[in-house]
Amino acid sequence: MSDDPFALFDAWFAEAKASEPNDPDAMALATVGGDGRPSVRMVLLKGVDRRAGFTFHTNSRSRKGRDIAANDAVALMFHWKSLRRQVRIEGRVIAAPEEVSDSYFASRGRQSQLSAWASEQSRPLESRALLEERQAAMAARFGGGEIPRPPHWHGYCVEPRTIEFWSDGAHRLHDRRLFTRTGDGSWSEGRLYP
Repeated sequence: MSDDPFALFDAWFAEAKASEPNDPDAMALATVGGDGRPSVRMVLLKGVDRRAGFTFHTNSRSRKGRDIAANDAVALMFHWKSLRRQVRIEGRVIAAPEEVSDSYFASRGRQSQLSAWASEQSRPLESRALLEERQAAMAARFGGGEIPRPPHWHGYCVEPRTIEFWSDGAHRLHDRRLFTRTGDGSWSEGRLYP
């Protein structure tokens, strides 16, 4: 087994992409707002590397965006039921470089780009019809031209402080490997009781 948590994650993620029927890149993102209240939701992993960490994109005006602005400590969790594995990550969020946000936004489908402009994510919505009207208004606004990234839509990178790999074991003798980042940026590894 690897003693590099990113190499181990890459191997597990490759297996998940081959075995999970839906969204192997789905991860739970837990945040805590300025009021101290936790919140969790699913987001999609859009990149992972040793330098940037784990990247996702969202509306900075959404609840998660507001939580992150108030408190940069977050947790992620991948659960791959088909493999009977999960990965838990704790760390802090930093903004992704603008070019990363621009590049990913440009790669999205046109309707998804329009939705990023039309949705006031996490705000109360009077009716589904209003959302559809806003989507149509954005389609008319941009016509057939290029749709720029909204100023409130960003990429975020989670710089991990800890990464835990959990594997199901017979008779609840699960395997838990915990990697902790040290002061010099290297990783120390230990095991946890199940």
